[in-house]
Amino acid sequence: MKRFQLTSIILIFLVFGVKSTTAQNADSLLQYMDNLMSAPKDKQAIVKIILTKKSGKEKVREAMMKQKGKDKKLYRYTKPESQAGISTLSLPGDVMWLYMPAFGKPTKISLLTKSQSFTGTDFSYEDMESGSYSERYTPALLESSDPENYVLELIPISKKSKYSKIVLYLNKTHNYPVKMEYYNNRGIYFKVATYKYAKQGKYWYAEEVLMTNLKKAHSTGILMTDIKFDQGLSDDEFRVENLKQ
Repeated sequence: MKRFQLTSIILIFLVFGVKSTTAQNADSLLQYMDNLMSAPKDKQAIVKIILTKKSGKEKVREAMMKQKGKDKKLYRYTKPESQAGISTLSLPGDVMWLYMPAFGKPTKISLLTKSQSFTGTDFSYEDMESGSYSERYTPALLESSDPENYVLELIPISKKSKYSKIVLYLNKTHNYPVKMEYYNNRGIYFKVATYKYAKQGKYWYAEEVLMTNLKKAHSTGILMTDIKFDQGLSDDEFRVENLKQ
């Protein structure tokens, strides 16, 4: 009887120990990705945005991007003329502001609005938030035969998220995202983002991102050029009052 009890205790320990280790690995892997993405003190770049319809017809935009730390990010469109001046500003605490020159003043984006399209692209405002993934999602490590990537299931912590889950493919060698599969609130797989990372100096960065809406057969590509790190950007660059500039 004592031997049976001892065996049961060992089995329980092993089962819960494995679950605890798996959870810890998932948390650690997501944190590693966050650390890689937020490693620079600041960064700035020229961003080319290419919107492609099913027919193959393209629209091209250009924007200036600046980011400081992990939770301050500014996008300001510079081309074409019809888009120039449109700006978004992400701040700590999941706060986001939108400036449209036609309206004349910045508007705070609500949690519900964040599920909408980011300035007509296949990204949502939620996708463009600057906060870390480990603060916004609960990860679980999935079994996979993929030799090059870890596969994580990310469940949004916020009940107001547009997504029921995101399946993340994470490079095992460098800890950067390779692909993210997005599932809507009905559990339907409806869009996918693929990433191409490059290294400049000691920092990795997303040189190319392609977001494809599977239902609409529409995609948005983001190409990052002329990137600069650790330029000593001032906090004044990320003031709501400066969005009108």
